[in-house]
Amino acid sequence: MPTFRYSAYTTGGRETAGTVEAESLKEARLRLKRDGLFPRELDPADETGAAPSRLIFGKGTSLAELSLLTRRLATLIGSQVPVFEAISTLGEQEEPGELKKALGRVRERLAEGGSLSRALALEPRLFSESYVALVAAGEASGALDAVLERLALFLEEQRAIRNKVSAALAYPLLMTVVGGTVMLFLLAFVIPKIVAIFQDNRAALPLITIALIKASLFLRSFWWLLLALVAGAALLYRRLMRTEPFRLRRDRLILRLPLVGRLLRQLILSRFAKILGLLLASGVPVMRAMEITGEVAVNRVYRAALNGIAAELAEGGSLSKALRASGLFPPLLVHMVAVGEKGGTLEEMLAKAGHAFEREFETAIAGLMALLEPLLVLAMGAAVGLVVLAVLLPIFELNQLIR
Repeated sequence: MPTFRYSAYTTGGRETAGTVEAESLKEARLRLKRDGLFPRELDPADETGAAPSRLIFGKGTSLAELSLLTRRLATLIGSQVPVFEAISTLGEQEEPGELKKALGRVRERLAEGGSLSRALALEPRLFSESYVALVAAGEASGALDAVLERLALFLEEQRAIRNKVSAALAYPLLMTVVGGTVMLFLLAFVIPKIVAIFQDNRAALPLITIALIKASLFLRSFWWLLLALVAGAALLYRRLMRTEPFRLRRDRLILRLPLVGRLLRQLILSRFAKILGLLLASGVPVMRAMEITGEVAVNRVYRAALNGIAAELAEGGSLSKALRASGLFPPLLVHMVAVGEKGGTLEEMLAKAGHAFEREFETAIAGLMALLEPLLVLAMGAAVGLVVLAVLLPIFELNQLIR
């Protein structure tokens, strides 16, 4: 029986770690929950490696690699190539790395007679429960190639969104780094040399020059204190992030931020609708689909709400009514879900809602970056201009005294 290594929290909030034996990752998680443990990390004990990254459908590898692998696998299976041969072919053409090793282990499990979904489930660093559940649904329905095509399309869309956000943030981040570096250089090296010019001058210096000199002296004398404060704050934050109450408060605070909160809500709603619609369209039962959707939610406020909604559905409730009662989902999404439930087209309505929120997110990001870029240029110019003004004002006064 496979052994899984876990890191979990007890009901009292204390962190603990150990191993558990189970047939699958899902069974291991259920056993931990029955023992009153809430797993933070759960991986096969015999396959150690780097910590898994927090991706939507893949862990430990990039979305580009995972989407390309899924697309190739769908093409091979759609061409009537047996699953074992398809995995073998993909493993042979992969570059040396974690993904190639994982495909080799998957191939061995398939050779022993296991199913593809079970073989992938033992690679949690690469394939999350969402990915495995979709593959299992495709195997059960006999439409594995179609399910993989939809999964590859979803991964490619998520990759495109990530690339757009990264490209939009690249220029503002560059401007911030350059501007901060220039200001630190001026305060630490340029201003002290210019101060020597005014030491023999008994004339009163302008207030802006005095403030700049004080800031320069503080930076040169107590730079170690600033570094210590930054390092201490980072360590304190990492320590607090190990506690679930702090994580919940942080996620709640992020949602309340004026601009960032609205953008994050749109992104969460888009992913929720798309993932749930994809799972339902692939034949995953609605209860299991809600559990998976809750697990991949990046914000703990929405994760807790989705867990509550799943509990209401287990008692026979309606999805649209549960979404409305939570207060976290906009009327548009609730209405579209209600229409889908009545017409039997819930998967289609969820997909449409996901695309709508995704377009709103992209439009908002584009508008925000278009406004942020000139503001950063103005802020950088104002900061440098302030330093130049603080230096030139006393020089002008010295020239007037000499005349």
